[in-house]
Amino acid sequence: MSTKRVGVLMGGLSAEREVSLRTGAGVAEALEERGHEVVRIAFGPETRGVDQLVREAQIDVAFLALHGRGGEDGCIQGLLELLGVPYTGSSVLASALAMDKLKSKELFRLHNVPTAPYYVATKESLGDLAEVHGSFGFPVIVKPRGEGSSVGVSRADDLVALEASIRGALAHDDLVLIERFVRGMEVHVGVLDGRSIGAIEVVPKSGVYDYASKYTPGATDYICPPRLGSTRARGVMNLAERAARSLGCTGACRVDLLVTEGENEYVLEVNTLPGMTKTSLLPKIAASAGIDYGALCEAILNGANLHSHILRGAAAKPTPSAATSKPEASAKPKAEKLRLVKSAKKTANG
Repeated sequence: MSTKRVGVLMGGLSAEREVSLRTGAGVAEALEERGHEVVRIAFGPETRGVDQLVREAQIDVAFLALHGRGGEDGCIQGLLELLGVPYTGSSVLASALAMDKLKSKELFRLHNVPTAPYYVATKESLGDLAEVHGSFGFPVIVKPRGEGSSVGVSRADDLVALEASIRGALAHDDLVLIERFVRGMEVHVGVLDGRSIGAIEVVPKSGVYDYASKYTPGATDYICPPRLGSTRARGVMNLAERAARSLGCTGACRVDLLVTEGENEYVLEVNTLPGMTKTSLLPKIAASAGIDYGALCEAILNGANLHSHILRGAAAKPTPSAATSKPEASAKPKAEKLRLVKSAKKTANG
């Protein structure tokens, strides 16, 4: 196994900064245990610019442990493309599309990926909300267009609650998604390099998997694998793969779905930088498939890449270890990732 000088980017400027710091700490420790030289690059409102910190760190590759705006939405990915530093996760475009709940929905529909009915509300919609909402019905789920980790998400059961929910979501974004509430099992699928590795059932005690349900101890039960028959489980995981492909996602991602008793499935969203604390959903899914936390971090790191193919002059070439490796050097990590995925699918299928 070749080792690299890895910069673990964490913290950031979003509402999910604290979660990101926990993700980054876990990843950094795991990579150090596997022999990598790790530089912890924690940036935020009080630090120097992330571009300066990355240049000074002189890293071979960036492991993105960021969440939310500025981390998942293509911004940091674009910076790393310009700096010539390979990074984990999806490209600039795929990251931006997955973070934008409206564009994700549009692409899901274009690619025949089922998703719950929805409409879009703005501040102006509040002037005549009854007419805007029309016969859409209740209950509904209200979401800011571009936040992650269920920030600003709430459920509304009538017009009064809907107006309050929209006002709350508008504090995070200028555009709000109103989505029909679908009663069903919430299932999250882990996808690594385009292949599903397993799934987990999420049971929030409040009935809505919002920010509090995610990060309050004991607020949510997790069942892995989900309580689904083997045929249904395979269908759900295949749908997750299709959803990730529809947005062009690469590396590790998590696809969130609703599975109804009426044999229907609906994709909620694709998370291109899922939480990676040792108790986060993706590591739980991987563990149930026989992939331990360190191996998962290594597999994600091995997928680091540059996507934009920007031509660079001699003065701006990537560092030698970031350049294209020889076939014999890259074959082993790829073979190892394929082995992990195949093992995971075999475990998930019983």
